[in-house]
Amino acid sequence: MGRLSITLACGDYDRVAPLKDGRIRPEGVDLNFIPLGPEEIFFRMARYQEFDASEMSLASYITGRAQGREDFVAIPIFPSRMFRHSAIFVNSEAGIEKPEDLAGRRVGVGEYQMTAIVWVKGILSDHYGVHARDIHWHTGGQEQPGREERIPLKLPSEIRLEKIPRDETLSRMLEKGELDAVIAARIPSPFLRGSPQVKRLFENPIEAEKDYFTDTGIFPIMHTVAIRRELYDRHPWLAVSLYKAFNEAQKLSLAGIYGTPAVSYQLAWLHQYLEQERAFLGPDSWANGAEHNQKTVETLCRYLVEQGMINEAPSFGTLFAPNTLSLAKI
Repeated sequence: MGRLSITLACGDYDRVAPLKDGRIRPEGVDLNFIPLGPEEIFFRMARYQEFDASEMSLASYITGRAQGREDFVAIPIFPSRMFRHSAIFVNSEAGIEKPEDLAGRRVGVGEYQMTAIVWVKGILSDHYGVHARDIHWHTGGQEQPGREERIPLKLPSEIRLEKIPRDETLSRMLEKGELDAVIAARIPSPFLRGSPQVKRLFENPIEAEKDYFTDTGIFPIMHTVAIRRELYDRHPWLAVSLYKAFNEAQKLSLAGIYGTPAVSYQLAWLHQYLEQERAFLGPDSWANGAEHNQKTVETLCRYLVEQGMINEAPSFGTLFAPNTLSLAKI
């Protein structure tokens, strides 16, 4: 019997580069690695199941499972993590100087259920007393008109959510003052080109994010990796093969960044920055698996309930392939 040929769509990250270039080969698998941006991957996988496995929005995956969808089974691999205080952008004339000022305001988001947005909404509620019901939400394309939610949502009436005009974008409306703020995983174009009309809510987001980590111990997870359920049911060993391969790729990637005599990226103090980050976040901050991530995933599940996207939080153990939660040991 030959090796199983599969497609894997994933962001082109340093931590998966050894999978992309073939230095790491999953056991029993011929891997066709397809590097794409997250928006395209998530849309094509959620709507059409175009790939055998893919990176996937963790919030969307949990929401789908809670709604009874069994199309995919995830493995506890988390290729994307990011603090998100830096994701809140405000119109400079809206009079928003602190998070509490967002209450009652018009806030744009690409999709209400985007993981980055869910984290920001949860942080606003937990740490600043601004609940999702306190904001008037507007959804649509950030830079291109016509964006839609990937999966259908049935929100409680207390959540005010409406679509922006189909010929408009969040970035344009924010700059014109038609939105008071935008929460965005991608930096809005007006901010990138230096528009005086758009600024970050947190002038020093790194300090705010460090304070958040000190308070919670959470380094927010954005994405997981999911396999089509039909494929997993036929080849359950595939989940463990991919899980092990992602972990090996991450280790090899880090060695290639930190253990070299020249910096791998255009950052003068890259090695020193990595040392500082590990001293603050801990050596396991990017670790995959159940042991290091249950609290973070359960916090995201709680936010999804509080924000009206799901009725009940699924238990951690039901979200991931069982054979990836307990591996053989020597």
